[in-house]
Amino acid sequence: MSIYEPIETTDSRRHLQLRSPITLEETGELICANKEDVVKAIAKARAAQPAWAAVSLKERAKILEKALKIVLEKTDEIIETVVAETGKARTDALSMEVFSVADSLCYYAKNAPKFLKPHKRKVHGVLGLAKELRITYKPLGVIGLITPWNGPFVLVMNQAAQALMAGNAVVAKGSEVTPFSAQLAETIFREAGLPDGLLQVLLGDGETGAAIVEGGVDKVSFTGSVATGRKVAESCARQLLPVTLELGGNDAMIVCADADLDRAADGAWLGSCMNTGHYCCGTERIYVVESVYDEFLQKVLERGKDLKQGTEHGFDECIGAVFWDRQMDIIERHVDGAKAQGATVHMGGQRNPDLKGLYYLPTVLTEVNNDMEIMVEETFGPILCIQKVRDEAEAIRLANDSEYGLNGNVWTKDKEKGFNLALQIDTGSCSVNDMALSYGIPAAPFGGRKNSGVGQVNGEKGLKGYCHEMPIVIEKRGGKMPNAYPFSAKSAEGMKKFMKILWVWTPIGRWLS
Repeated sequence: MSIYEPIETTDSRRHLQLRSPITLEETGELICANKEDVVKAIAKARAAQPAWAAVSLKERAKILEKALKIVLEKTDEIIETVVAETGKARTDALSMEVFSVADSLCYYAKNAPKFLKPHKRKVHGVLGLAKELRITYKPLGVIGLITPWNGPFVLVMNQAAQALMAGNAVVAKGSEVTPFSAQLAETIFREAGLPDGLLQVLLGDGETGAAIVEGGVDKVSFTGSVATGRKVAESCARQLLPVTLELGGNDAMIVCADADLDRAADGAWLGSCMNTGHYCCGTERIYVVESVYDEFLQKVLERGKDLKQGTEHGFDECIGAVFWDRQMDIIERHVDGAKAQGATVHMGGQRNPDLKGLYYLPTVLTEVNNDMEIMVEETFGPILCIQKVRDEAEAIRLANDSEYGLNGNVWTKDKEKGFNLALQIDTGSCSVNDMALSYGIPAAPFGGRKNSGVGQVNGEKGLKGYCHEMPIVIEKRGGKMPNAYPFSAKSAEGMKKFMKILWVWTPIGRWLS
């Protein structure tokens, strides 16, 4: 039974019947925005954007501050909406969808005016005697934002906040699996006083998203699968549009011989199972040095005994439902394939027989290897795949034996050793002695290597990615330079001598640089 199914209709829009992943009961109907709806939304955004670009950074920040207050006031409503659509554990909804959003709004409201303030930059060399360089940050215009179902509220709010602070308008589309969680972003920003047309969250499916990408926006920010990301990239390349792509991962965890095994075992569970494992930076492969392997596995299994599953546990629930039936199919295929190839199931390994909805038991597998699909592809489920390795060098080699590179984590009591091991992993970011945290730190630029994406979001770099960094060169008083026609052999000889004075005969050129 699918979480959403097409409904026959006589109008021009696609209709989908939605179901709860918790109960599998019908929860409502989604009417997808069509191409005409997208064209109207982009036109409305383009009409509203110039006035917003003229608003000061300080005033834009006030909108984010108001949005922060509203998010905190609506905490329970946000949790209820997100849990109803996803089935995720309530604590995951609180930490990932509410706390992270509040933290992000606070960060960009405070720091964006500083990051985007026009400033002077030194002009090196002899030109610095005559010219002044000013750097300004101009909004791109209308941003197309497409986000997935695993973080339906946070992923819209975080990127929309950055794009809006940069002076853009945003036309967004969340997943058809979680449409109303995404739509909360528009509601909250409107209540915060954001002018009409600047953030529009359209309800729709893949065709709606494709219409946004092809609809004449000025940049696309996409989070989702590699397959869809390639299509988005091809479209943007044809249109010469800037694009950022965050395309998931197959992140490795390395447990060194000197690791704090209690902390590492806790980190393995949380990194693998947070958000039901539907976390792009979730731990998918765990490599443990053989000298501590048995003890680590024992600690992991001990901690897995009391994990609660089911909404009846409220905020005590640890592992929520699988958000989407198609993801459940992938999880089951990967686990069953691993078992057929010799993997050992220590716990879990199947759906929860006591719950009606899309619940998969928290699972621990060993005797896995990099020839198995579960270790090669993104499983995106509450699965711990633990492999014994000879040493850290083998762990690094296996960690890098992947087409993905989004995040990773290293566990050791030696901080500098952890740092140096992290540097050796070919990944977008890494944590030492914690699960992947970089997306939750607004100051950290976030993006992947290899099939995990293109470009980076978040932090000062991500914020500036929603701008054109425009240099303006201004003549200093008395800085007129001889740069007019006609050219002559005499002036060319003079230039040659001048270059020798700067960089051969004297150190003047280096002094001025």
